Amino acid sequence: MKGAVLSPELDRVASLRRPTPQGDAAVDAVLETVAELVGQAGDAEAVGLAVPGIVDDERGVAVWSENIGWRDVPFRDLIAERIGLPVAVGHDVRAGGTAEIRLGAAQGARNSLVVAIGTGIAAAMVIDGHLCVAGGYAGEIGHMSVGVDEPCVCGGTGCLEAVASAAAVGRRYARRTGRKAAADAVAALVAEGDADAVAIWAETVGFLGTALAAATALIAPEVIVIGGGLSRAGDLLLGPLADDLAGRLTFHRRPRLTIARFGDEAGCVGAGLWARDLLERR
Repeated sequence: MKGAVLSPELDRVASLRRPTPQGDAAVDAVLETVAELVGQAGDAEAVGLAVPGIVDDERGVAVWSENIGWRDVPFRDLIAERIGLPVAVGHDVRAGGTAEIRLGAAQGARNSLVVAIGTGIAAAMVIDGHLCVAGGYAGEIGHMSVGVDEPCVCGGTGCLEAVASAAAVGRRYARRTGRKAAADAVAALVAEGDADAVAIWAETVGFLGTALAAATALIAPEVIVIGGGLSRAGDLLLGPLADDLAGRLTFHRRPRLTIARFGDEAGCVGAGLWARDLLERR
């Protein structure tokens, strides 16, 4: 979990990071963290909350998250009752997308795709200037099949998230070598020329290229922004991914690939923008 107190100009006043528990404990942890940050702020006026999974923005409900294990959590009402402030609730990747679209690497593009590659994989899609929400179900690129026999936590098989998320990179490297390593450690081994890491990385790039080529055929983004923990690999990821994607496209509009401006803090910035939007609509 990442939290921050932001000024109306989005300057960071305070921040924190904590592990995310599972199930009901995660709900309690979110409520405690929000209350703590509001207490630190002293004069907070609104709250923006970005959570993973399927999210009903209009009702402020976290409908489902397999990774965390909650269902139908009415976060907007729970937080509003606890702290007495207006609350905006939405999907964590759409929050990051909001930050990148308004202020970051996708600014000015009428068609863009902001892809977060972390514990899971999801995307924020802007189509002809409009952020696509579709009742909370849009952008689940992580559950697009990339044609492999790998079970996914969603219950499907062959999902992109199951083989190309940061968690999956570490898991596949451990399965191949018997040695545990997080994704950033695998990336460092790639840079050193470790053969096993290089093989895992090349497969990961191919999986991502497959999904991004399909997304490009569907929505024709001018820019694809890569965020989340795996984006910290920088050009080690972006270079081969751009080459892989280019090799899969023919007549399609070729998107520019870039790293997110706000990195893994984009969700905090986007949630802050949502909170500020609430105040501006008063």
